[in-house]
Amino acid sequence: MRKLLVVLGLPIDSLTLDEALDRCEEFIAAGRTTGRTHQIATVNTHFVVNALQDPELRRILQEADMTTADGMPLVWASRLLGAPLPGRVTGADMVPALAARAARRGYSIYFLGAREGVAARAAAILQRRYPGLKVAGVHSPPLTTLLEMDRTIVERVRDARPDILLVAFGNPKQEKWIRMHAPELRVPVCIGVGATLDFIVGVTKRAPLWMQRSGLEWAYRVMQEPRRLFKRYLRDFFHFGVSFARQWWLMGPLAVANDAPARPVADIAADGGEPATNGAGMPVIHIRGRLTATSSPALLREARGVLQRSASLVLNLADTEFVDSAGIGALVAVAHQARASGGTLYLKDVPAPVNRLLALLKLTTVFALLPDAMADATGHPAPEWSGDVQQAPNGWLVVRAPRTFDERTAPRLLEWCQTRLIEAPCLVVDLSETVFVSSAAMVTLIRLDRMARERGGDLCVVGGYGEVLQTLRLAQVDRLLRFSDTLDEALATPARYARALGGDAVLTTERERAS
Repeated sequence: MRKLLVVLGLPIDSLTLDEALDRCEEFIAAGRTTGRTHQIATVNTHFVVNALQDPELRRILQEADMTTADGMPLVWASRLLGAPLPGRVTGADMVPALAARAARRGYSIYFLGAREGVAARAAAILQRRYPGLKVAGVHSPPLTTLLEMDRTIVERVRDARPDILLVAFGNPKQEKWIRMHAPELRVPVCIGVGATLDFIVGVTKRAPLWMQRSGLEWAYRVMQEPRRLFKRYLRDFFHFGVSFARQWWLMGPLAVANDAPARPVADIAADGGEPATNGAGMPVIHIRGRLTATSSPALLREARGVLQRSASLVLNLADTEFVDSAGIGALVAVAHQARASGGTLYLKDVPAPVNRLLALLKLTTVFALLPDAMADATGHPAPEWSGDVQQAPNGWLVVRAPRTFDERTAPRLLEWCQTRLIEAPCLVVDLSETVFVSSAAMVTLIRLDRMARERGGDLCVVGGYGEVLQTLRLAQVDRLLRFSDTLDEALATPARYARALGGDAVLTTERERAS
């Protein structure tokens, strides 16, 4: 099970470069057998700051299969939190090392993105450097927005059947593109590599080794591209520093000061040494005392054994006194393992201080909380959309969007709506109960709008508050589609008049206040 440290809501794997390469090989072996895509991200300060403001990116990184510390500020932060990472694992170091291992093992690599000609030159350089390296393909698509990208790119990659896909679109576009198309790519390992291909080609030069080791590589890059990077780095360091100070104040000093080695580790197992079960028959592990870097390995060992017998698991935190960043990382690692097994991690009787930490770190959507989640057998919305629809008397067809509207649930909703739009081309998509929307969901809404227009109808989006609204605005979808504040407001206009009266509306004043 993964050993994770959580920094500002993002889980970071505690591993060396060689351990990261070993993990990639495990992903390739599993992906070749199952067709599953494993997403890897190399996280730096810019990623963290973007994730603080972008709910979709944050969730992608929280659910990625491996996230490494690309920037020294993350390594420094880990030391301050009492759970030091072994060091940086950067994309610029990982890609050449992975190419060398791929040449030895016979893995193939597809190079996608970067400026015209850069990906092809990078592939050629790596082939010369590592004889025997298999290049499955190279493609640098035209620059465009994520929602407007050509779908034939996915077909190109899928038909090439690489073992490793390197995506150089820049953050957050590359992470969102990988997540959006992961179900259909069937590529074992996908990595967002940012400017790594530019480093390989020499378009951008890396800092001297002494600057890399001392954490000054950012200064070297600023000297190379001051106009582009100075303001970005200044903004990133400010937001990262201010946000991290809040986490450190709540977690760092207490963890370092009070987690003496002689203190007994958390009481993980229930009475008798075996996990108890709750009313639904799921095993329960009680965590008593302090869940920290010292005690979290015991939780990981116990949870690993339980999840070999049961897909889902309940962690009872009623007697948990304190959780530090490594302890939160252990909870996230267990949640990942449960999700990989097709199950869910439930948290029960979460103390108020731990709840505040989860809220501060924006991790509340990673776990299912009991008893609220008991109404849902899995703790998360089922991957298949259930078809919650109603026909309004004035001609509108109302579709309630899934609670989690993403690449798993969007295709089913699209398929169902395509057939109904033939007879009822005026559609309301209700997001009032949706807590997360992804780029795949937004592409689905745009496609449905286009289909409705082609049939002389209309599409109206209702609801979408909090982080859902924030995500829609970041992608500027609110400017492409027609929105209404409430379902009653949308249905007040007869369907046959909606297009003539609506046009491409923007969010209303009430929605502005709600944000």
